[in-house]
Amino acid sequence: MACFERVSPALKEILLKLYHAEKPVEIDHHLYEFGCVEYHVQSSAADPQNNYLSISTPLLSQGALLSCGLSSYTTQMVKQVCSDAVEIVEPAKEGYQLTLKLNLAKIPRGKDSYKVITQISSVQAVILCSQLKEMLRNVNSQDTSQGMNKPIKLVYHPREPFYVIRQPQKITAVFPMRFKEHSDVIIATAFFQELMDVGSSEKWAKAPPCTWSPIPPPELRGEPLEDLSTNGGFVSFDISSRHVEGKKLDKTVWSLLNFYAYVKKHVKGTRGFIQRRMQKRLESLVEVLNKNPKHKIDNQRALQFSFLAIEKLTVLHFDFCFSSPALQTVILDPT
Repeated sequence: MACFERVSPALKEILLKLYHAEKPVEIDHHLYEFGCVEYHVQSSAADPQNNYLSISTPLLSQGALLSCGLSSYTTQMVKQVCSDAVEIVEPAKEGYQLTLKLNLAKIPRGKDSYKVITQISSVQAVILCSQLKEMLRNVNSQDTSQGMNKPIKLVYHPREPFYVIRQPQKITAVFPMRFKEHSDVIIATAFFQELMDVGSSEKWAKAPPCTWSPIPPPELRGEPLEDLSTNGGFVSFDISSRHVEGKKLDKTVWSLLNFYAYVKKHVKGTRGFIQRRMQKRLESLVEVLNKNPKHKIDNQRALQFSFLAIEKLTVLHFDFCFSSPALQTVILDPT
């Protein structure tokens, strides 16, 4: 998956077009983006000062916390981000969680206009982040209305749900990991084990403790089987009060929302690195063999066969080179 972005580039482009238009523009445009997000932008030439932006976004959780739509905390966060040029319309238009009335005449001219429109274009990210913030900021709360040790399933992408579990003095985030290729599973497993080792060191003692297990943690017992069927195990982070203090709250929420994207980016980069190393070594070997003209034809056939088999050899190399740190150095380091 792509990294979750704070600002919608397409929405930003449309709003900038409206703002810089020399004459009133008639717009009734539906925009669809990653994660089943829909924007509806309306502008009337008869009333150019008032434009409407409606947003439909999947709620992170369908539980009791958000059963009535956007919470008052989320609404307050939206008001803080947006400028005086934005007004929340109550109720929102049918089929949307939020409708904003934009008075473009109130947006200041110059460089500040670009900043304000960028903030408006990030409103969907504000909605999504504020829902998770509302859960994490009450990490020490004694309110048991949501239930201790009861998993809350969070979904902002249909194929990549994760769970938040409230426990005494901490909240645990659990990510079921799934990969299409066996080689990706091997790389990811090595990465998760390294993440645990680094996280337990003194240098990273302030970071949220990380654990990885090939089987679901006990707290997920009773959850749907399809959500617990993985080939990459389960990664858990323990969030305590010190991880959500002040500006840390925003960083923690952003890291959790982008964890899947970060892992897959790491796996893709590592796989490409190993394949390039293998190909380079293979070419070096063939170059040595080709120095003997008597075996030139046989060497060309061997080269063709080697490239056809490189994908299968990649999996074997993954198993071998990630079996121990010492072997990683021997195989991956060309020196």
